[in-house]
Amino acid sequence: MRPLTPRRLFWICAVLSAILFVAVVISLRMGAYPISVRQIVMTLFNGALGRRDRIRSEFWLVVFGLRLPRIALGILVGASLATAGAGFQALLRNPLADPYVLGVSSGAALGAILSLTVAPRAPAAIQAAAFAGAVATIAAVYFLGRRRGQLDSSTLLLAGIVTASFLSAVIMFLMTMLSGRDLRGMAFWLMGDLAAPPSVDLRWLYLLLIIAIGSIYSTSSDLNLILTGEREARHLGVNVDRVKLVVYVAASLLTGLAVSVSGAIGYVGLLVPHVMRLLFGSDYRLLIPASALGGAILIVVADTLARTVVAPTELPVGAMTALAGAPVFIYLMRRRGR
Repeated sequence: MRPLTPRRLFWICAVLSAILFVAVVISLRMGAYPISVRQIVMTLFNGALGRRDRIRSEFWLVVFGLRLPRIALGILVGASLATAGAGFQALLRNPLADPYVLGVSSGAALGAILSLTVAPRAPAAIQAAAFAGAVATIAAVYFLGRRRGQLDSSTLLLAGIVTASFLSAVIMFLMTMLSGRDLRGMAFWLMGDLAAPPSVDLRWLYLLLIIAIGSIYSTSSDLNLILTGEREARHLGVNVDRVKLVVYVAASLLTGLAVSVSGAIGYVGLLVPHVMRLLFGSDYRLLIPASALGGAILIVVADTLARTVVAPTELPVGAMTALAGAPVFIYLMRRRGR
């Protein structure tokens, strides 16, 4: 494995950022109202400089009013889920861990269903209740996963699985009480959807995203040592308990953030870290930013396909990631086994 240098880190992130920009431009171009690449670039350039008078009104509406906010939300969700997946795989020392393994998505879904029964016509209330449900689940699993006053990976995993199973049973019971229209909307939400804009300004969500990813990245060197063994890491001076707590809280908040605004989009947090390890190695100083950019690319591409494959009908984004993610992950497992 090649040693990680600042130069290599910069160039890998720069290449992934360029791929993300190309995916964004393609996503902006595709849709019911076609716009050329040149017009998109000029619209973005003039919009960034504040020259709205040089932008045609229909271009402004399509690019800045409809497509770009949805793409920005997709980047947020993809980066959150992929980074959370990488964090949970290190925390639990399990390559099959994903952001939903500890029941955070089930808690968010329960909060959303409870909100639907109380205020069925308030999307903002649904998103707020989903985030509150995710936070409550994070706290419950944390206290259940402690062993002798410390966060134990095996106990945490078991607590998460039991909590997720219990919450799923409650969700199934409550869904039988929803009306037909609300039931369809909830089922669509559970598969993952980016059509509904978040109730909170995206700038605040991105601020939370940066803080959470930065918190996990600050432990990247310690995570590399912990993966060799907790006892060895302690002997080298790593505060293992603090690292576990930081990664658990930050990764769980990223998962709750993503699920509350988009529903449960599967395979992103499981597949992207594996692909990044295969391409660039397992050094968490590179894996975390690479996973964030890779997750953003995957969601932007998946959402573009979901909007256009059977247009004018839209497919759930989670259905697209599952259709592509399951075969790819099976291939990666067989390739690693060989």
